Amino acid sequence: MIVAIIDGYTDEPAGLGVPPYLGIYPRYAYGAIKKARKEASVFYLTIDDLRATFEGENGIATKNKTPNFPKTREILEKADVIVYIGGLHTPGKYLSAVPSQIEEVARFIKPFKGVRILGGPAFMGSAHAGGTKITSHELSLARSVFDHVVYGDLEAFLFDFLTNPKDADPFRSRSYNELRDYAVIGAEVVKQFPDFPDFVIVEIETQRGCPKAMGIGGCSFCTEPARYKTVEDRPVEDVVVEVKALYDLGVRHFRVGRQSCIFSYMAKPNGRVPVPNPEAVERLFAGIRSVAPDVKTLHVDNANPAVIANYPEESVRIAKALIKYGTPGNVVAFGLENADPKVARLNNLNATAEETYEAVKILNEVGGRRGYNGMPWLLPGINIVFGLPGETKESYELTFQFLKRLLDDGLMVRRINIRQVVVFPGTPLWHMRDKVKTEKHKRLIQHYKYKIRHEIDLPMLRRLIPVGTVLRDVRAEVFDNGLIYGRQMGSYPLIVGIPKEVPLNRFYDVLIVDHGFRSITGIPVPINVNRESPRVLQLIPGIGKKRAVKILAKRPLSRETFLEMVDPEVRGVLKDLIEE
Repeated sequence: MIVAIIDGYTDEPAGLGVPPYLGIYPRYAYGAIKKARKEASVFYLTIDDLRATFEGENGIATKNKTPNFPKTREILEKADVIVYIGGLHTPGKYLSAVPSQIEEVARFIKPFKGVRILGGPAFMGSAHAGGTKITSHELSLARSVFDHVVYGDLEAFLFDFLTNPKDADPFRSRSYNELRDYAVIGAEVVKQFPDFPDFVIVEIETQRGCPKAMGIGGCSFCTEPARYKTVEDRPVEDVVVEVKALYDLGVRHFRVGRQSCIFSYMAKPNGRVPVPNPEAVERLFAGIRSVAPDVKTLHVDNANPAVIANYPEESVRIAKALIKYGTPGNVVAFGLENADPKVARLNNLNATAEETYEAVKILNEVGGRRGYNGMPWLLPGINIVFGLPGETKESYELTFQFLKRLLDDGLMVRRINIRQVVVFPGTPLWHMRDKVKTEKHKRLIQHYKYKIRHEIDLPMLRRLIPVGTVLRDVRAEVFDNGLIYGRQMGSYPLIVGIPKEVPLNRFYDVLIVDHGFRSITGIPVPINVNRESPRVLQLIPGIGKKRAVKILAKRPLSRETFLEMVDPEVRGVLKDLIEE
């Protein structure tokens, strides 16, 4: 039997599977298939493999040619089963991969005869931009193109379908006990990931469902409680054994990201704000580090700021555990969404602005010091959602003033994620969709996005990564319009623009020389001042255009002569970064 898994990439409130991330769904699917049919040949293909193959065949220019492209058509022609995994619920901007939608993959797989199965969060639809409402068209298309649309857990359906197809239930959920084997067996699919082993971050699941939603219901727009009606915490030993399997295969970058709140792992239910369990979190991360001692990235994702603000002692213990066992550059995304208390009440949001402020302050105190890779150890991110029911002009201003307070008070936030709400079926917002007025507020949204980017993001970024900081292990990922764009491996890594062409898919240490609104400019170090272009020379701190001209005229220069030509205040920064 031949099975083709097509990864269309997933992005949802509690999980990410867009490269360099390898999400949970392809791994679990692979494991279920191999447990059901050990002899099966299972091929992992990405949507970029299909784009490169079929768009290339049609004469359409594509930059996504991959090593798999010559055999993609052959695999699909021979496949007995074709599994497509997709679903984009929290659309964002991606550096080197673009998630697919059902219309696209349907066009590619239409000629092939294998049984077609759709899995992942795609059954609820996908949105490539905020401010939209999912229509019945995409959902109807899924039912017309695929022989089976899986509404429950894909891995459970695949195992049943391949062992006893008549009893396969597309709505069945699996337990963590059932998942254990799928996760460990499925680890080996990582070897088929295009950028394995150096440039893959594996997303690890620890929990599903929303603890806050179990107490008072979920946020109006969120698909997590709409998909999972209860909260289930994955046993520590199951997480550890999966990490060990991946680590033994060569994976060195992990994000414990598939959960709604890492501070609520194995927490005690308590209405709106569960009571955190620091012992369980410490045991989890100590266990991971015991089987992955030389891990290069160990990060997390989401956290509910209300938990941290209401239980500061327990939360400080958890934060310290994340620092002790994790790696620098770690970010916990806080779902504030809107600072207007009226909007918060109407949409049942996670936390108040005051709770979020206290949580930001606590994490700054515990995790604000700079780590060995140039980034602070552990900082918050802030998620903002525009277009929610109940918003007024005052709501936008209150949210802006909240962010300005963070800036004015000297606090650091790694990133501010602004998106427009998407209305998905099954969420409370679906029943309030007539109250979503993104078009009405279009000018307000544009104005405040601009205002936040210019007045908050830019000075915040300068505080976070001052000129002269050296970021370690920046992967050069994309070349576009005269710049190399790179980033560190991790949770919400900063985009670094490198103003020179260097080989891609290598790691560089980079001296930060300038700031944009959401990205920074850096020069690989050590810097050879006798070979650098005028463009790069003038960006070196303490140089500028005039000194760059003088340096060019006097080259070759010794290291000592060069340092005498720069401003005295930056000589200390540059002295170990210059080579002749």
